[in-house]
Amino acid sequence: MKRFFLLFFLIANLFAADATVEIIKRMEKLPTIGLLDSTNHSVDNDFKSRFFKMLVGDLKVSTHFNVIDSYYKDEGGSPNSYFFGQNPDLILKYSLEESFSSEIIARVKLIQANSGETRFEKSYKVSQKERYPFLAHRIIVELNDSLGHPSISWMERFIIFSKYTNPKESEIVIGDYTLTFTKTIIKGGLNIFPKWADNEQEGFYYSDYNQRFPTIYYVNLSSGKKEKIIHSEGMMIVSDVSKDSKKLLLTMAPKDQPDVFLYDVSTRKVEQVTRYGGIDVGATFVDDESGIVFVSDRLGYPNIFTQKIGTQAVTQMVYHGKNNNSVTSYDRYMVYSSREKASEFGAGTFNLYLISTKTDFIRQLTATGKNLFPRFSNDGESILFIKEFGSQSALGIIRLGANKSYHFPLKAGHIQSIDW
Repeated sequence: MKRFFLLFFLIANLFAADATVEIIKRMEKLPTIGLLDSTNHSVDNDFKSRFFKMLVGDLKVSTHFNVIDSYYKDEGGSPNSYFFGQNPDLILKYSLEESFSSEIIARVKLIQANSGETRFEKSYKVSQKERYPFLAHRIIVELNDSLGHPSISWMERFIIFSKYTNPKESEIVIGDYTLTFTKTIIKGGLNIFPKWADNEQEGFYYSDYNQRFPTIYYVNLSSGKKEKIIHSEGMMIVSDVSKDSKKLLLTMAPKDQPDVFLYDVSTRKVEQVTRYGGIDVGATFVDDESGIVFVSDRLGYPNIFTQKIGTQAVTQMVYHGKNNNSVTSYDRYMVYSSREKASEFGAGTFNLYLISTKTDFIRQLTATGKNLFPRFSNDGESILFIKEFGSQSALGIIRLGANKSYHFPLKAGHIQSIDW
C-alpha cells in the first residue's frame, strides 16, 4: 500500500537588475507580415485553410512579428503593401502541391513589401500529409532565422507526453507543439513519465507500472526496440538526463521512501544523491550539472530545494506557498509550480514562478487556473507546461522574452506528464 501511496503522491502533486531579470528582453518594434496563398485549385480548400492557420499560429507564437491573420488568395500581379490594406513590412507568398503518394511540397518566398525585393526563397516537402504541421514549423523557423531574429528552432522538436485514457491506463504519445499531429508510441496498461534520452530525440525513457516492480525502459524511435534499464520497488522515474546523455537522475524508493539517485548509462552504476527519511522526488540538473533542484516534504509540505552532487547540504529555494510541487531548470534558472491560497487566486489555482540560484528574485509567469509540470525549452527561452481546465488539459507555451503564453488543447484523454 505504501508503494501506491507514494506513486499517488508524486503524480497528484506533479499535477496538482538581478540575474533572473536577464531572461526578460526588451522587444523592438515588430515587423508586420501578411500571407498570400498562391496554391492552385488541385489542393482542397480545407487543407489550404489548415495550413494557413498553422503558418499564422507559428508566426504569432514566435513573438517576432505582428501578423495579419486575414486570408488572402493570390490572384496574380505583383503583391505590394497596399494589397493587404494594412501596409505590412513583409509578405510571405507560398504555394502547396500534393503528390499521388500524399507528399506535400511547399514553395515559399518572403518579399519586402515596399520594394518588392525577395528576402528569402526556398522549397520544402514532407512525406506524409498528416505531418504538415512540421512543414509549416520548418518554414517559419528558417524564415525567422533569415531575418536574424532569435532562434525558434524548438518549434520543430517533438513533444512527448503520457496521457490517461482509462483508469490505470495511459499511453505515450509524440506530437508537434500544437498537438495537431500526434502519434501513439506505447499503449497498454500504465505507462507514464516519458523523458527524452538525448537532445536529438532519437529515443526516450519511460516508467512501466504494469509489472511487479516499476521498471524504466528505453525505446529507440527509429527501430521501435525497447530495452529494460532498471527496476525497483515502490517507485521508478527518470526525472532528468544530462546534456551528454550519459547520466540520469532517477526517483527511486528501494526502501519505501523515495530519494534521488544518479544513474550512469554506460556502467549502469547507481549512486544515491539525497538521503532523507521523507519524500525527495522530481530532481533536475542545475548550475552546469554540478547540483540538483528537487521537490521534498522535509518542511512538512512539498517545497523546492537544491543540493550539490556529492554533498548532503540542502538549501531551501522557495519561501512562499505550502504546495510547491514540481520544478524544471535551465542552467541557474528554475521554474516551479505553486498552489495558491484560495482567497488570492481562487480555489485550486496553481501558478508558475521563475527564480534563480544566484538571487532571491521571483517572477510570476501565470495568474489563473491550474498550471503544472513546467519544462524549459532546450534554449531556455520558453516554458512548456500542462494547463488544466475542467475535465480537459492542454499544453501551454510561455515565451519568456515577450511575456506571452499560448494554449493548445488535447482533443482526447488527459495529459499526465510532458517533455520536449
